[in-house]
Amino acid sequence: MATEVIGRKCLIIAAGDGSRLRQKGDSKPLIPILGIPLIERVIRSAMEAGVDEFYVVIGWQSDLVRDFLERLAKRLAIQITPLVNEDWEKENGLSVLKARDVLQEPFLLLMADHLFDPELVRTLTTHSLPDGEVALVVDSDIHNPLIDMDDVTRVRVKNGKICDIGKGMTDFNGLDTGIFLCSSAIFEALEQNREKDGDTTLSGAIRVLTEDGRANAIASNSFWIDIDDPAAFKRAEKALLDRLRDKPTDGPVSRYLNRPLSVMFSRHLVKLNITPNQISLFSFLFSLVAAGLFMMGGYISLLIGGVLAQFASIVDGCDGEVARLKYQSSDFGGWFDAVLDRYADAFLLFGLTWHVLAIEANGWVLFTGFMAIIGSFMLSYTADKYDNLMRERIKSGLRMGRDVRVFLIFLGAATNMVFPVLVVIAVVMNVETMRRVRVACIG
Repeated sequence: MATEVIGRKCLIIAAGDGSRLRQKGDSKPLIPILGIPLIERVIRSAMEAGVDEFYVVIGWQSDLVRDFLERLAKRLAIQITPLVNEDWEKENGLSVLKARDVLQEPFLLLMADHLFDPELVRTLTTHSLPDGEVALVVDSDIHNPLIDMDDVTRVRVKNGKICDIGKGMTDFNGLDTGIFLCSSAIFEALEQNREKDGDTTLSGAIRVLTEDGRANAIASNSFWIDIDDPAAFKRAEKALLDRLRDKPTDGPVSRYLNRPLSVMFSRHLVKLNITPNQISLFSFLFSLVAAGLFMMGGYISLLIGGVLAQFASIVDGCDGEVARLKYQSSDFGGWFDAVLDRYADAFLLFGLTWHVLAIEANGWVLFTGFMAIIGSFMLSYTADKYDNLMRERIKSGLRMGRDVRVFLIFLGAATNMVFPVLVVIAVVMNVETMRRVRVACIG
């Protein structure tokens, strides 16, 4: 008989002292990584996958961790129940057993020091788990560069079943991610192994279940990392930052110039008490200053304005990055950023038009500046609709967006070729808008 799992309840093991990470903080679950404590990252990732009720086993500095969890539960409006393991210095299976009286139905089991892509947990929340069995997400990439192969628990899988699990195995084809879907069978296996061999490790309980084919493996190669020591902590930071670079709507300038620099800035901004909306406003103010410098006239003001405009474009990527890293994304934030971007574009192009008109006042300059502003607005207006419409039909190609437009403004200011750049922006932005309309109509 199989049980259809909704996967709303989750048990998290957070009892250890994390002695190898003591230089980062006294309590491992509360050590911040890019501005967010480890335990909060795990809980938020599980929430993204649909979990809304948590049981967290605590041990070392339990009062400190409990206080944080109580505040987090209120902040996120979720249920978090701490379970204290007085024997936290012993094997991790004892922490799992602390939940025996409160978790009778299938539940997710996670580790407080394992970061992961929410998709890994989302897969388990819809998994059909047979009664009396467990399932483990197994990393099929046995050469995963994020993982310390000397410390990771290894798994041998055959036909979707776990045949063996443990550290130091030489015959293996997967890695234990520490992400489980469990039935009450996990408690029974832990008790059975404790009575038989005195073994209270989670891996030992899984080995008991493998004997009669009750340990399932769900293969995956999505992101996950076990943070046990300073080296793993650095790898995790880098991996989280690298994941910011995969935004599919990035244009060429964003992908190869702006994003690498904005990620460097975001790495430090997440540690400050600053919100994504404040970053958006900061970027907008730089664009206003740049437009003012364009209007002052003279090459030096023009050059500085161009540099500031490009800098503002780079910083404009930080608001979304910080929002993703600190779980502060919101519909209002995206809308607010888009509104400020439209105003910034208008001021920058108006400033360039003013600069040229001050040198040579004629109708063509005014018309070109007007068409550049209209083209930038229409290109931005059609962007989301076009991307959503063509997502399945267009897999690659050059994306024309704000990053290209601001970079052209920078180049025009740096080379003192403002009018030719206004012409290019006016033509390219409007032609691309018409092309999108045509493709959408034909498609």
